[in-house]
Amino acid sequence: MSAVIEQMLANYKIENFYDQKNAMKEIMQEIVLCGLSRAGFFQKAAFYGGTALRIFYGLDRFSEDLDFSLETPDFEFDLGGYFPVLQKEVRSFGLNVEIKEKAKSKDSNIRSAFLKGNTKEHMLLFYADSKLAESVAKGEVVKIKFEIDVNPPPYATFEHKYRLLPTPYAVTMYDMPSLFAGKIHAVLCRAWQNRIKGRDLYDYVFYLTRNAACNQKHLRARLLQSSYIDEQKECSLAGIKEMLKNKFAQIDYKQAKQDVEPFIRDARVLDVWSADFFQQITEGLRFAGD
Repeated sequence: MSAVIEQMLANYKIENFYDQKNAMKEIMQEIVLCGLSRAGFFQKAAFYGGTALRIFYGLDRFSEDLDFSLETPDFEFDLGGYFPVLQKEVRSFGLNVEIKEKAKSKDSNIRSAFLKGNTKEHMLLFYADSKLAESVAKGEVVKIKFEIDVNPPPYATFEHKYRLLPTPYAVTMYDMPSLFAGKIHAVLCRAWQNRIKGRDLYDYVFYLTRNAACNQKHLRARLLQSSYIDEQKECSLAGIKEMLKNKFAQIDYKQAKQDVEPFIRDARVLDVWSADFFQQITEGLRFAGD
């Protein structure tokens, strides 16, 4: 095992096979993030989403994907141009992976790619436990998905963050108010198999627990881009609260809980979830600068 990987694993409380796989995936995510930084990716792009919240702000749930946004729109952005350096960096930690870009849809603003490797091979690399590896199917694949929005809505604000492991590196990322704006947009607009994504609700609670403020201008730009509102809508604080309260009244909370339970350690925190709970805590929502 790499000494760096061993050092990163020491930060995890691992109690079972599920924890082992999640720890492996999260460390691989951070190695990918470091590789993208070394490749110069953050000269044009910014990190956001649930994994950004986990790595830099301590969100206590597993997040599957790496989400990025260009700082300014560029429909000719070449994601694949970063792959050679990224692959070299990732393999320097002993990870045997391949990186492929997904064929893009003409109508999509999202570029997607997958980093894939053999799960059994990587479990052996991380834990050097042949009995553990035997419990993994021979053809099982560990997959890290990363996506980038090449047509981002305006008014996001950014900050620079640093990590020491796997090796010191820097990222550009959305600041907390802009991250929160993206999450509120997701709660209002994201359709996930015709139901709410419980992970969005979990993150929404996290932001409010942290007393995070929302970037109102960026939120409005996101809602406009999604055609959730029209140009005449001002998106006052009272108006956003009303939109959210209406949304919370429509949610199937049983399904929402089922979505998020595999990604958290203690499902008891979901016991209070209800329309009344979310509507009441939304009273604490505030805009940055207010």
